[in-house]
Amino acid sequence: MKAEHVGVEKTRLDTPSLLALSVLAGAFIAFGSIFSIVVTAGAEGVVPYGITRLLGGIVFSLGLILVIVGGAELFTGNNLMVMACASGRVTVGELLRAWSLVYVGNFLGAVGLAALIFLAAGYNHGGGAVGAAALASAEAKASLSELQGLIHGILANILVCLATWLCYSARTTTDKILAIIFPIAAFSAAGFEHSIANMFLLSFALFTKFGAPSDFWAQLGRTPSAFPHLSLIATSNNLLWVTLGNMIGGMLVGVTYWFIYLRTARMKSRPEP
Repeated sequence: MKAEHVGVEKTRLDTPSLLALSVLAGAFIAFGSIFSIVVTAGAEGVVPYGITRLLGGIVFSLGLILVIVGGAELFTGNNLMVMACASGRVTVGELLRAWSLVYVGNFLGAVGLAALIFLAAGYNHGGGAVGAAALASAEAKASLSELQGLIHGILANILVCLATWLCYSARTTTDKILAIIFPIAAFSAAGFEHSIANMFLLSFALFTKFGAPSDFWAQLGRTPSAFPHLSLIATSNNLLWVTLGNMIGGMLVGVTYWFIYLRTARMKSRPEP
């Protein structure tokens, strides 16, 4: 019932508030993303692959912790609002309005932070290791096929929405943080795809590829041509399929729990003929 009630409340938010909260969420996820990049930069060949992925996933959890505890509107978690729609408490139009505004706000927050970190020459940190890690990760994401992006998106948001679902039972801030860390670390470590995190990473990598000065590439010992898949078209394609996958994964979680709990509750609440 709480998830359904939360979904109704989110659709009732006025446009400026919803946009402001979604910009915050985009920036929060971006903070988690850059934290993960910094922690794992330079680890390849030094730290075992699994340990590197685990560490990156744990620190990436910062993003959803800030969203849930700090209060913000994240598109992927908001896919659970389908529960309120399935119960008839919000219309499809209200649902799509909320999702659209939140997606735009998340994009502005994530890309805005990417631009700020680029302007601060964040790619140059660690002797260029941060920029190299971001470029390598973005190149891998841009190289995914449409089917891979879709499936990775589905799997990622199943875990994100499960983390959000677990938080509905939390009583304290500590409960919420513990409920978030493991599902988020799991999806990040497994290499699944999160549309909002990709908004930040792909933007930061594009800024770096096309805007970083020659001395950055000199210390890297590479040129922009070493990342051939990293283009505006490829990154847009990635976001399209990952977003669709995220929506499917989130709605699967929402509809499944609605069917198990709220469907029966609605049936019991109907007056007998």
